[in-house]
Amino acid sequence: MTVAAIVAALLTAGAAAGLMAGMLGIGGGIVIVPVLFHLFGTIGVPEAVRMHLAIGTSLSTIVATAAISTRSHHRRGSVDWDLLRSWGAAVAVGVALGTLTATIMDAVGLKAVFATVAILVAAYLAFAPATMRLAERLPDNPVRFAMGAVIGGVSSMMGIGGGTLSVPSMVLCGYPPKRAVGTASAIGLIIAVPGTIGFMATGFGADGLPPLSVGYVSALGFCLIVPATMAAAPLGVRIAHAVDPTVLKRLFALFLTLTAVRMYWDVLAG
Repeated sequence: MTVAAIVAALLTAGAAAGLMAGMLGIGGGIVIVPVLFHLFGTIGVPEAVRMHLAIGTSLSTIVATAAISTRSHHRRGSVDWDLLRSWGAAVAVGVALGTLTATIMDAVGLKAVFATVAILVAAYLAFAPATMRLAERLPDNPVRFAMGAVIGGVSSMMGIGGGTLSVPSMVLCGYPPKRAVGTASAIGLIIAVPGTIGFMATGFGADGLPPLSVGYVSALGFCLIVPATMAAAPLGVRIAHAVDPTVLKRLFALFLTLTAVRMYWDVLAG
């Protein structure tokens, strides 16, 4: 694969992530990770570190995009800082445990985790009605703490930000959708910053990493994906206002399902 093709693929991954974030309020990591996984395979990155590199690089891009998104949502008053203060420690604990688990888990296990959660998210997007609620409000501790820890742990293991898991969790508990999206952007920072540091630290000295890698983070991927994501996000917002959101959700659910099936195939083949 030529350098030009690699650059084009990274820019495309970033643009796709930005579109999804703008259209659905879902973090771009769930798009970036599978794209990076297959891209790294085409340039000869060994299977043993490929998924770790994709996850770490994805988390690094979320640091930048979540910071900008949080600032924007804060200006609009859609970040619930009180909830973050009560939930942030739980999310951070989950991130620490999830990052540690991910860095000692083999590639097969990481692909299985990603594929399983992707299928669950796809089912939610495709079939859950917008009015679906499991509770009238977020539960109190210790259930709330456990929810935050699970969101942080699973997100760090998948290389995704706060939106993919925390937005559905909050909305299903009666939380206003717009405020859930704004608060999730800040949760993304709590996940991405320590997660990135963990993947960088544990990946130092790993065999088979491509040039310009800092541990399990590709500096080239970060530098190309972040601007593409930020450039494409406003277009995603405009599309969201012009197209039936149900159609968008089902198309994205189809993408996630195909991604999960491909990863399950890799797991079984391995």
